[in-house]
Amino acid sequence: MQREKIIAIAGLNGSGKTAYVDQMRKQLASDKVRYIAFCDTYGSNTDKAYYLQQRWNQHDIDDEMPITGELLERTYILTGEDTPERRQYQQQLYKLFQFDSLLDKYIISLSSGELRKYQIIKTLLSAPSKLILDNPFIGLDAETRLQLKTLFLTLSQERHLTIYLVVSRIEDIPEYTNEIIWLTEESDFHSAPIHLSDDKRQAILSLKQSADIRSSDEVVLMNDIHIKYGNRTILSHVNWTIRQGECWALCGQNGSGKSTLLSLICADNPQAYACDISLFGRKRGSGESIWEIKRHIGYVSPEMHRSYHHNIPVIQVMASGLKDTVGLYTRTNEAERETCRWWMRIFGIDHLETRPFLSLSSGEQRLVLVARAFVKDPQLLILDEPLHGLDNQNRTLVKDIIETFSQRPNKTLIMVTHYEEDLPACFTHKKQLTKQ
Repeated sequence: MQREKIIAIAGLNGSGKTAYVDQMRKQLASDKVRYIAFCDTYGSNTDKAYYLQQRWNQHDIDDEMPITGELLERTYILTGEDTPERRQYQQQLYKLFQFDSLLDKYIISLSSGELRKYQIIKTLLSAPSKLILDNPFIGLDAETRLQLKTLFLTLSQERHLTIYLVVSRIEDIPEYTNEIIWLTEESDFHSAPIHLSDDKRQAILSLKQSADIRSSDEVVLMNDIHIKYGNRTILSHVNWTIRQGECWALCGQNGSGKSTLLSLICADNPQAYACDISLFGRKRGSGESIWEIKRHIGYVSPEMHRSYHHNIPVIQVMASGLKDTVGLYTRTNEAERETCRWWMRIFGIDHLETRPFLSLSSGEQRLVLVARAFVKDPQLLILDEPLHGLDNQNRTLVKDIIETFSQRPNKTLIMVTHYEEDLPACFTHKKQLTKQ
């Protein structure tokens, strides 16, 4: 009888996957059981010192903060003997994930995909007998996802490792899986996706246009953008013009600079002032405050999810999108709260209004943060990996909402995803970044 297995734990968003895993870990109760949760990469409420712009504010990094390679070496030393076989395994992991070039980076500087790779390598170096991974493929480019699926099979066979994969999408269940634990009826998991209803579609299309519209034809104009941190070049000679009404897919491997490029547009990166950038026809650094810029932009990203460790009611998380803050620090009036409720109904999350944010499943949290990006009906909507952790039904719903929103006048969109099939049909322009 086979002892080592690869087991999938599958269910729709909110079906209780996290609670099931928590109970399973109590039953297994071993120091050789390792768990990589969704919040290890996004939204960890133990990382309360982290804030949204920290990744791009290098002056906030303490000189004594350890680099990625040092942290991995500590794990290596603390969890086993230093043997040639273990060293070879360590180097194999670095090579597989193309991580050698990242060993001198601070953790805070890693992209979301790179951070995901770091968590997996760190956990594997501790030589677990059982490994539980929550949505292991999110944030990873197509090449790395394929490599990881191959690695899981090899680890199970050669290192006597039982692997549990917690998944929300059917495509993430490897074909070699030995067993599937369904926390949702299997028929529901395989059922046809639920599209946006006609009445909600019409409601979005009928929204009144805001009077606060920038009239410039060029929403984003970037000329020869070059971003460098220390000796590491992130972006080199990037030129990009986005015109009003266009929908752009921003593509590239993990670490190619996608989120850094978006941080320049969203006024989260101080290096924007040293770059030739114009937004809505106005050059950055010409006297406009970051709040004047953000007023016209809706935004969701892995960095935002990671920084949102405020355990406040969902309605307040939504309202923070009206104020361009992470957390809510000012009172809202009834009209603002009703606007939030309107968008919550569109996204089908109105039943979560009074729930504390950190009590939600990771998929429910992501839905709330995506809805938050729409709440002020922005002129420029920036969606950095918006469908992370969403099941098939919610992915279809959100794609329909994005597609419908794009059909309204004066709406410009940018979207990042490593899943080509997740791009709505409206994204007819593509910007490809190359890893430096």
